[in-house]
Amino acid sequence: MKLLIISHTPHYLDSGIIKGWGPTLREIDHLATVFEEVIHVAPIYKRTAPESSLAYRASNVRLRGVTPAGGAGLLAKLGILVHAFNYVRVILSELRRADVVHVRCPANIPLMAVILLAFRKSPQKRWIKYAGNWNPDGQEAWSYTFQRWWLRRNFARAKVTVNGEWENQPHHIHTFFNPCLTDKEIQEAQQAASDREFTTPLRLLFVGNLNTPKGVGRALEILAQLQKIGIDATLDLIGDGEERQSFENQAEQLGIKDLVTFHGWIPRTALGEYYRNAHFLLFPSGSEGWPKVISEAMAYGVVPIASAVSSIPQYLAQFGVGKAIPPTAVKQFVDAIQEYVRNPQSWRVESQKAQQAAELFTYRRYLERVKVLLEL
Repeated sequence: MKLLIISHTPHYLDSGIIKGWGPTLREIDHLATVFEEVIHVAPIYKRTAPESSLAYRASNVRLRGVTPAGGAGLLAKLGILVHAFNYVRVILSELRRADVVHVRCPANIPLMAVILLAFRKSPQKRWIKYAGNWNPDGQEAWSYTFQRWWLRRNFARAKVTVNGEWENQPHHIHTFFNPCLTDKEIQEAQQAASDREFTTPLRLLFVGNLNTPKGVGRALEILAQLQKIGIDATLDLIGDGEERQSFENQAEQLGIKDLVTFHGWIPRTALGEYYRNAHFLLFPSGSEGWPKVISEAMAYGVVPIASAVSSIPQYLAQFGVGKAIPPTAVKQFVDAIQEYVRNPQSWRVESQKAQQAAELFTYRRYLERVKVLLEL
């Protein structure tokens, strides 16, 4: 059985090796165990891949690369129109040979795919994953709003998976946990976290792209305010981005330069050391679906203090773990951590619950649900 995946995941031809965004490629490698062949239609760049990238490990995955287009600015957006005909041509040619189609929204190439599916009868097995915020309460790109409207009305005649469970959710829309952990990684994390203690200095951790929308500046402000009220803490920032120097300058201006470490990108296999040492994952991002780093951190007993956006408050309440706070409410983040300092037993209890909840995000459970969803 052949699976066709259509996404906007950037790929890179780097020294003859195709690489792409690590978390997505890991997920596709696991999906490939269910199918004889996987074709992935996605943009490809001929340049050095970012450090966050990985190569496919599954031998039955083939990339059908297309010319990249899109981005900020009018000229970049017009580039989508220039390449639209080729995108449509490639998608249609691969749809004819596929047994199952999986579209990963929201993005520009997937938008074209879900529109095309409304006018095609095959393949009949269709799965669309909406990885973003299914219920945003702020401004967003018009294309995201349109894609959710289109998917809610099921013009593509597909099963749709989303993060979280929402009021008046149609029958074709299914709540799915976003996978990121193997059974072996769960076991290793639990062993590493078996002797965790709530000691000072508190170790705060951020993992992700270093940019303003992700809330990196707010994470620095949280640390600065903790210092002002006498709570000894440090912050490790895993990731990189064009704004990194600006955040380094901000840390110096806030007087916390010596308490913050900018590590850059760390290989997925080496992240365990940072999760094992952290007490709290700070994630004050402005918009998310369900960040995989929260699940990874919870596997090590790290308690998340994250934004109250999308499915995050739902899941944290369901698990009895951490706090979900409005992303710009820096003082509330500080108050939440201060409350754990006053009552360390609550942190210990939630650390244990976090490890248990992380088991819901394994690839094994994910593939079991995919097989049921697609009736494989």
